[in-house]
Amino acid sequence: MGVMYQAQEFAKQTGVTVRTLHHYDQLGLLKPSARSEAGYRLYGERDFARLEQIVALKFVGLSLREIRKLLSGKAVDLVTALRIQRNAIAAKRRRLDQALEAIESAEHMLARLNGGAPDWSAFAKIIEVINMQDTEWTKKYYSEEARAAIAERQVPQHVIEQGQRDWAELIPKVEDAVARGITPDSEEAQALAARWSELLRGFTGGNPEVQKGLNKFYADAANWPSTFKKPYSDAAGALMCEAMKIAKR
Repeated sequence: MGVMYQAQEFAKQTGVTVRTLHHYDQLGLLKPSARSEAGYRLYGERDFARLEQIVALKFVGLSLREIRKLLSGKAVDLVTALRIQRNAIAAKRRRLDQALEAIESAEHMLARLNGGAPDWSAFAKIIEVINMQDTEWTKKYYSEEARAAIAERQVPQHVIEQGQRDWAELIPKVEDAVARGITPDSEEAQALAARWSELLRGFTGGNPEVQKGLNKFYADAANWPSTFKKPYSDAAGALMCEAMKIAKR
């Protein structure tokens, strides 16, 4: 039977919540492979693959009802299923490169095995990456007005990509400043904060309602999904907040 996981450990391994697992069980989407003598749900290796199917199909727009119908009564052909998911996700290639790489890696691994035992961690990785890329949950922090403003801006892809590169360059500099004990009122911190503010405006467009939603988003970091990691440390964020406050005086 292989290694079995209780719901809490399986949820931790895959980056979903225990509540989600219970919901999928109730819907008949993902029944646990077994139960312990005490009645606890137990999930096995093949449940990784089943959950990966659900997460991927949900991500490309299918409802849970449609997914249940699609998966109902069919043996899971992992190679074929991964190929179908890869083709569907390819339409969103520009923001899903990591998901594609993970799926292709698992697909190639299966093709090489010729019926051997798969490395199930590859499927856990797919779940992790897809959940990390799926940011629909962030919309709850923004008002209807803010979401409309974001949608209407239509920022060119090259501008988005440049912004990502700019943040990737700035954040390590701020983390280094924190490590060196730079104070918020120092010339270096003020220069970093000015750049930080500039990049924030690149996202908010200077819209205070969008900024308000962004503030709510970061204030609730403790409740983010486990697969969505904060791009910078709390110390770096605190340094920039204090430096920007000083700059406004």
